Amino acid sequence: MTSARKLFILDTNVLMHDPSALHRFEEHDICVPIVVLEELDGHKTGTSEVARNTRQASRVLNDILAQATDLEAGVPLPHPEGRTGGRLFIPLGATGRPLPAAFAGHTVDNQLLALTRDLGEAHPEQEVVLVSKDINLRIKARALNLRAEDYESDRVLDDADLLYRGIDELAPEGAYTLRPVKTPEGSAYFEAQGPVTKTWYPNEFLTTDRAFAPAVIVREVSDGSAQLWPVHDYADKSQAVWGIMARNTEQNFALNLLMDPEIDFVTLLGHAGTGKTLLTLAAALHQTLEQQRYAEIIMTRVTIPVGEDIGFLPGTEEEKMGPWMGALEDNLEILNPGESEKRGQSQWVRAAASDLVRSRIRIKSLNFMRGRTFLRKFIIIDEAQNLSAHQMKTLITRAGPGTKVVCLGNIAQIDSPYLTETTSGMTYVIDRFKGWPHSGHVTLRRGERSRLADHATDIL
Repeated sequence: MTSARKLFILDTNVLMHDPSALHRFEEHDICVPIVVLEELDGHKTGTSEVARNTRQASRVLNDILAQATDLEAGVPLPHPEGRTGGRLFIPLGATGRPLPAAFAGHTVDNQLLALTRDLGEAHPEQEVVLVSKDINLRIKARALNLRAEDYESDRVLDDADLLYRGIDELAPEGAYTLRPVKTPEGSAYFEAQGPVTKTWYPNEFLTTDRAFAPAVIVREVSDGSAQLWPVHDYADKSQAVWGIMARNTEQNFALNLLMDPEIDFVTLLGHAGTGKTLLTLAAALHQTLEQQRYAEIIMTRVTIPVGEDIGFLPGTEEEKMGPWMGALEDNLEILNPGESEKRGQSQWVRAAASDLVRSRIRIKSLNFMRGRTFLRKFIIIDEAQNLSAHQMKTLITRAGPGTKVVCLGNIAQIDSPYLTETTSGMTYVIDRFKGWPHSGHVTLRRGERSRLADHATDIL
C-alpha cells in the first residue's frame, strides 16, 4: 500500500527558479541529489538573477542541514504551519541497473532519471515524483513510466482566463441601489449599496448603459457599499496627454490609471498594437516634463535572448540595453514631438525638444536595479510577462516615496523557458494587487496598430 507521504526529487532548475522551494512541499519528503548540488555550485557566480537565486538556495540548504549528521537517513524539514514536516534526503546517486540504450551518456538528466527509478524501486511503499521545470526531462521520465511533474507551487491561477481584467459591466438594477453624492469641492459621484459591491475591486472600471455615465470607476470599497466615480474622458482632443488621445474605451481606462497621482502601481496587459507602451510613455512625459510630478522616467525590461549577460555588449549600461529597447524608440518617434507640434518649428527647436525629452528618460538593466531606491521616478517595466514572481518583487520593492511603477506585458508571449501564463510574475502581481486602493489594472484587447496587424493577431 502506497503511503500518503510522497518523495519529491528536485531538479536544479526548481531551486534556481524558487530558492524557497524546499519549504513548499508541506508534509512530504524531498530529495536533492548530489548532481543537483554540483550544478548549483556551477551557477553560483555572477550578478544575474539565476546566480542570486542559486546562492540563496544554497543558503537555505545550509540552514536546514546545519545540525545534520546523516544526510542519507534524512533531516527533518520545518513545516510552514508548525506541523510535522517531511524529511530532506541527499543520496549519493543511482546504484541500480543502467537506463535503456536510448538514454545514452552520463548526463545530469539521465542521472536524475536513474535515481528516480532506483528510489521508486527501493521505496515501493512511497510514491516517488521527479519535479522539474524542464519539459523534455518530464517527457523522458514518462517514457520510462516514471512520475514527473512541473513545479507549480508558484502557480497563481488554475487558468489564465480567470485572471482579473480590471473591467466589468455594471450589474442590472436591483442588485444594488445608487445614491448621488456631492463633495464640498463640487464633485459628484454615486454611492452604491448592495451585495454585488462585494465583488468589485478598488479602481475597477464598470461599463454602463445608464444615462448618468458610460463608465465609472470603483473607489473606496467597503462592506456592502462602494463609491462610483465618473471616468475622465481622454478621448476628447482638449484632454489629450502629450498629444495622445484614447482611441477606444480600454485605452481611456488605461490613461485614467496612468494619470492618477493616487495610483502608485499600474499593470497593463494586452497583445502588440493595443497601445500599452505609447500610452504609458505619453503619460510619463506629461507628468514628468509638464506637471513635474516625477523627476525622471526609468525604463527597463528583461533581456531574455542572451540571458542576463549584457556585459558582452559594448558601451554604457544604456547603450548595452539599446538592442532591447526598439519599442521605446518607435514610440518616441511619435511622441517626440507630435507632428502637429513640429509644423512651423525650426530644425533647431525640434532637435532641442527631442534632446530635452530623451534627457529625462533613463534605460536601466534589471541586473543593476537590486539594492537601489528610486525617489520620484516613473518606472516602466516592459515585457513584464518574462519576469518571475521573485524578480517582480525585487523590482517593485525598489520604489521609494513619490514613485509610480507601470508593468506592461502580454502573457500570451512568454519567452522564459520556466514560466507559463499562470506562473508569470505579471500574473502574480495582477492577482495580488487587485484589492489595493493605490493600484489598478486594465487588459487591453482592441488593437489600434492597423487592420493588417489586427487581422494577423486574430488568425495567426
